[in-house]
Amino acid sequence: MRALKTLAALLLLLGGARAPAGETESFKLAALKLIPTPWDKAANFAKLEDYARRAAAAGASLVVTPEGYLEGYVGNTKIYGELTFERYLEAGEPIDGPWITRARALADELDIHLVLGFAERRGDRIFNPLALISPEGEIIGTYSKSHNSKIIEPYNTDGSEFPVHSTALGRIGMLVCYDRQLPETSRILAIKGAQIILVPAFGLGIEKINEDIMMRTRAYENSVYVAHVHPKNTFVVDPRGSIIAQGEGQHEAMVVADITLDERIGDGPIRDRRPEIYQELLQAE
Repeated sequence: MRALKTLAALLLLLGGARAPAGETESFKLAALKLIPTPWDKAANFAKLEDYARRAAAAGASLVVTPEGYLEGYVGNTKIYGELTFERYLEAGEPIDGPWITRARALADELDIHLVLGFAERRGDRIFNPLALISPEGEIIGTYSKSHNSKIIEPYNTDGSEFPVHSTALGRIGMLVCYDRQLPETSRILAIKGAQIILVPAFGLGIEKINEDIMMRTRAYENSVYVAHVHPKNTFVVDPRGSIIAQGEGQHEAMVVADITLDERIGDGPIRDRRPEIYQELLQAE
């Protein structure tokens, strides 16, 4: 198995991981609609491990948690009230920390791609990122939330890059929660070649306009899959803007969707872009 996974990774790097002519690439995505316990990494990881095993047994190749899942998204003062920077920094997990190491081992054991939301400690700063882990247990890449509300997330440092990661499943872009409400974020990922955009989220409000409707619009206008992964409203949208799987409410669940990377990717309004006339977007306000 290790040799096969290594060969697949090499083929991807050489550009040979695409489907043969006449075939499409398909895989199962398991979006975990889980409610973490604040400050309890051990309990949250135990639940993640349980659901990840269920997802792998169901044939999922990509498993995704909500935003800030590992420590329980404790950096949001609107949810949890007063918070000191010192306590939040202590709760942060370095990218080579023990719980990330365990997550890498879990992905390797189950032969899955795993996306984990957590508070990351980098020196004396803290970020709100996602880690994309390969079936070999390697970190393919990370994305740090670039639009943190300083009113409710006062201690998170903003990210400033929008990477698209080539994987054996296809090209994956990631956003975190509020990032989805700025149309430029999804568009950047799409024009950089993302085929699926993962949007782990948390927050308190459940509104159709900024979740279901907005994510359907982002998928349609960019001709990509979008997966919104939230403790109370988790769903997957196809490139035509249709919700293909959804779980809502207070219960925990595993929302599984079949992802097929076919001719619909990039075949919507985005194909008629005229970037040469959009220069006003770059002007300072």
